[in-house]
Amino acid sequence: MSSSLVKMAILFVSFLIMFPRSNAQLSTTFYDCTCSNVSSVVRGVVERAAQNDVRIGAKLIRLHFHDCFVDGCDGSLLLDDADGIESEKGALPNAGSVDGFEVVDEIKTALENVCPGVVSCADILAISSQILVSLAGGPTWQVQLGRRDSRTANRAGVIAALPNAQETLEQITEKFNNVGLDSTDLVALSGAHTFGRARCATFSHRLYNFSGSGNPDPSLDTTYLETLRQTCPQGGSNDNTLNNLDRSSPDDFDNDYFTNLQNKQGLLQTDQELFSTSGANTVGIVNRFADSQSDFFDSFAQSMINMGNIRPLTGNNGEIRLDCKRVN
Repeated sequence: MSSSLVKMAILFVSFLIMFPRSNAQLSTTFYDCTCSNVSSVVRGVVERAAQNDVRIGAKLIRLHFHDCFVDGCDGSLLLDDADGIESEKGALPNAGSVDGFEVVDEIKTALENVCPGVVSCADILAISSQILVSLAGGPTWQVQLGRRDSRTANRAGVIAALPNAQETLEQITEKFNNVGLDSTDLVALSGAHTFGRARCATFSHRLYNFSGSGNPDPSLDTTYLETLRQTCPQGGSNDNTLNNLDRSSPDDFDNDYFTNLQNKQGLLQTDQELFSTSGANTVGIVNRFADSQSDFFDSFAQSMINMGNIRPLTGNNGEIRLDCKRVN
């Protein structure tokens, strides 16, 4: 071996020693030696929570989604206001929209009792999302683990990063692209709206004066429109009334959501635009998932893995919070 190659090899080894795991990748076996029962502990807590709150699956997967889109999957959304920290919880579109924090705290307490200082809050969101989707009849997948928790939040970045219910398909697609997700990820992850609820305030603009036209959204089925108008009368008096995101099987994880879109019965503007935007590449994906639940499940599982890989903190970056609401 030439002297130059020997020098390069020495430099490379030295770099690895100086910066161990600085580019560490997530792994499905990350806790095998440090907290081998992590999944069973999380499952025990969320199964009890699901008995008391049929919406807990939708709530925790929403927390995971909203966390990952703002500076990566780092648990920053879970932080409360504190010195030097302005919580993301109160920023639109999180305010009044995200919930389930108390269950995350219960999971963290249970894990600290058996594996103190080991499992991150960011990983709790990923693990609980998978378990709860499966409990609702959806797919299972091998969750990539090894995320660490941030020591700060980014309230100012929430609006720019997170999709909101009144944006166009082009705007939503751009936000997904900004975090490395494509149109298949967009449609598959939107399929999480196969369970859960939404407030009248998030879609009432479609019912009466869509885009200032004085008329309802033309992409909304007229019979469905009248049903929604009964629940959400004009004037905003029922803004906080909850409506099923999937009218046919609201608490099951299945592909009915996509059939609803084909029938012009998507509740949110951003849902219906996946199918009703002429020429959009999302239309074919909606049709594919409506035709095959197994295709949707496979794609959803992969898209959850893709989302969970958005800029995680690993190695020596961040910390393992002892309390998900505050930094150590």
